[in-house]
Amino acid sequence: MLLEAIFHQPKRNWAYAYDQDTIRLRLRAKKDDLTEVYALTGDKYAWEETRDMIPLTKLTSDSMFDYYEGEVKPLYRRLKYAFLLKSGDQQIWMTETDFQEEEPDDPGRMFQFPYIHAGAVFTPPAWVKDAVFYQIFPERFANGNPEINPKDVEPWGGEPTPFNFFGGDLQGVIDHLDYLSDLGINAIYFTPIFEATTNHKYDTEDYLRVDRHFGNADTVKRLVKLCHERGIRVILDAVFNHSGKTFAPFLDVQKHGAQSKYKDWFHVHEFPLDVKDGIPTYETFGFEAHMPKLNTENPDVKAYLLQVAEYWIKEVGTDGWRLDVADEVDDAFWRDFRKVVKAANPDAYILGEIWNESSAWLQGDQFDAAMNYPFTAAVNGFFVEDKIDAEQFANAIGRQLSRYPLQASEVAFNLLDSHDTPRLLTLSEGDQRKMKLAALFQFSYIGAPCIYYGDEIGLDGEHDPGCRKCMEWDETKQDRELLRYYQKLIALRHAHPALRAEGAVRFLQARSGGSQLVMERQSNEERILILFNRSEETAIVELEAGTQPWTELFEGNHRTALDDGILAIELPAYGYAVMRTELDSD
Repeated sequence: MLLEAIFHQPKRNWAYAYDQDTIRLRLRAKKDDLTEVYALTGDKYAWEETRDMIPLTKLTSDSMFDYYEGEVKPLYRRLKYAFLLKSGDQQIWMTETDFQEEEPDDPGRMFQFPYIHAGAVFTPPAWVKDAVFYQIFPERFANGNPEINPKDVEPWGGEPTPFNFFGGDLQGVIDHLDYLSDLGINAIYFTPIFEATTNHKYDTEDYLRVDRHFGNADTVKRLVKLCHERGIRVILDAVFNHSGKTFAPFLDVQKHGAQSKYKDWFHVHEFPLDVKDGIPTYETFGFEAHMPKLNTENPDVKAYLLQVAEYWIKEVGTDGWRLDVADEVDDAFWRDFRKVVKAANPDAYILGEIWNESSAWLQGDQFDAAMNYPFTAAVNGFFVEDKIDAEQFANAIGRQLSRYPLQASEVAFNLLDSHDTPRLLTLSEGDQRKMKLAALFQFSYIGAPCIYYGDEIGLDGEHDPGCRKCMEWDETKQDRELLRYYQKLIALRHAHPALRAEGAVRFLQARSGGSQLVMERQSNEERILILFNRSEETAIVELEAGTQPWTELFEGNHRTALDDGILAIELPAYGYAVMRTELDSD
């Protein structure tokens, strides 16, 4: 037993309140080192009356470690605990202070979860567990009102550049709500819709005004109302890290310099504002002079932005915010932001744009979720780009699961591409077999999947601006077979709770050097196996089948045989299978 690899600490993802009655305990150990893990638990004021031994089961693994987790429902919301670790015939106890041979008899030396405070429990909105998101870049989705087109608008479907406009607007989204409903999505994430000079609108001019080329406040209110009538949630994009060059306070600083009453709204190093050797004399997003960084620690800036955050939730009825460049804004601002937004709508979804590991923001005091780009990299690396093998992929996914409390994983925002990346079909080099495998994993994994507009009908495109081309509405130019595939994927996910938050995640096969992957999702009612063959060769996967009959859930071109309790599934090149069995209610 390698004691140096064993780790636990109270709080964060290692000991956390899942709800007002439940504490989940997590422990790390060297991979394949431990055979059993238990938590000795009880109340510090009534130890003998409440002590209990709780088993921990293996939650997940990565390349170096296993992660065990179990849950406790303490009678009085307080918990003292120690761990019993077993490796074959060897066993040892772990307390807060050391490892020891004998069972600890003093709760004072054990780990402690002092109290479950109801108001401190991290409770993301429940609706996200069942959400299927669709990301819309408004300028490129549909032109519904040509009367508000920008000057020099180009014909729909032309070649996108960083600077051109095609006239997409919010009326265009309203006009195609039937399409979105038929697709099966139940949540929309819009990139910014507020007044700005660019086609992407990440350079905000007025945070309280809809861009004149998209519509107005009445348009967005009508859009939200119509979406809600269809059971579709709407989240907007907030750019609070920086503004645009035409933001009124920034214009004032440009004009009046150090005498401007807004000079402390920004991080200015030198007046007058200038760009020297490509570097602005004030802080910006990246080094983009037209995107000055806001000083969110300034009380006036904070008050203004929190007013904006509340307005669109309370007055317009939107269902949450996606927060641009969220990791470059100070934590205190986000804590106040959460309080304001959740007071306006406790069910609002707060999603931060963070490209890396995000656990520091997912403790219940800032965001509900982060854009899950580590998930993106792992899925595309295995299914699409052939950069990693099955074992490396399972390890990458396991590492992600280990880093977050369960409720964060249940509402993770799982994307495969976006307005900031090449499109999935382009990453797949036009091979839809790879694309379909990646999407199948995305839709059968824990968390909320998101489709980038047009992926479902075969839009391709390299990195920005290529990934921001116009949506294709001519059905003769759409890939209707791919569309039907996505519709079936979405319907499959909606129909089976085991594929959403209710289902545990386990990899049954993920071998070093291998191209085959078997993932199990299991709830109390059903067990679902999702099998993937990311190879040009036919593969046969054999699994223990149990005694219950198996049915095929998702049409594929595989062959299945059951013999003496062994389920043998033959998967063609880049083939897949989804199999289901009911679990015995006993």
